[in-house]
Amino acid sequence: MAQAYVTLEVSGGVGTIRLDRPPMNALDTAVQDRLRELAEEAGRREDVRSVILYGGEKVFAAGADIKEMRAMDHAAMVVRSRALQESFTAVARIPKPVVAAVTGYALGGGCELALCADIRIAGAGAKLGQPEILLGLIPGAGGTQRLARLVGPSRAKDLIFTGRQVKAEEALAIGLVDRVVPDAEVYEQAHAWAAKLAQGPALALRAAKESVDAGLGTDLETGLAIERNWFAGLFATEDRERGMRSFVEDGPGKAKFL
Repeated sequence: MAQAYVTLEVSGGVGTIRLDRPPMNALDTAVQDRLRELAEEAGRREDVRSVILYGGEKVFAAGADIKEMRAMDHAAMVVRSRALQESFTAVARIPKPVVAAVTGYALGGGCELALCADIRIAGAGAKLGQPEILLGLIPGAGGTQRLARLVGPSRAKDLIFTGRQVKAEEALAIGLVDRVVPDAEVYEQAHAWAAKLAQGPALALRAAKESVDAGLGTDLETGLAIERNWFAGLFATEDRERGMRSFVEDGPGKAKFL
């Protein structure tokens, strides 16, 4: 059944991972597991060169399935919490550019899913937040870690401690989203970003993403070593040859990588 709730559609090099579990795209365990499967598939497929995370025109995802979670005891959640984090980490580790197209609510697990993208484009009416504290919990799908890395510890603590919802303009001001557009244009704008990068050098984009992400989790010296290894390694690729040849023969910015 979860396969119907989460799908991967590919067109023109852009893969859209779509949540479709009305009314609010609640993220139950089956949906979480399916997200992991499709994230791994998108990472493997050569015809997928960039990815959009999308919940539809009305809502991105309003969080976990609370009814399901309420039935779980401590022992069950000890096991499940690891699988939950692994599902979201699989999305974050897609070795291709990923954009979250955020409409309506992105709360709890929905906000954490958006945090797994490389950028977030939100509709003007979107609301984001980590309301787990209001349930006597904390975020469990990476929210305490990815949110703090994105907006800084003080702002992350404000959102996590209070559980308040952030409107799109405030989310933009604090760096929680990267662009705010009219609600009706969210997917269109996300697709334009993804489609442009789908035409780019796949290996260099992967190298850039992994260098930034891995570097954030370590010290500067190690991060520089990661960058250096990728930088040198790209000199063995066809994309590097195409890019430099085009620069010399045609001028900057005209290379074609497909």
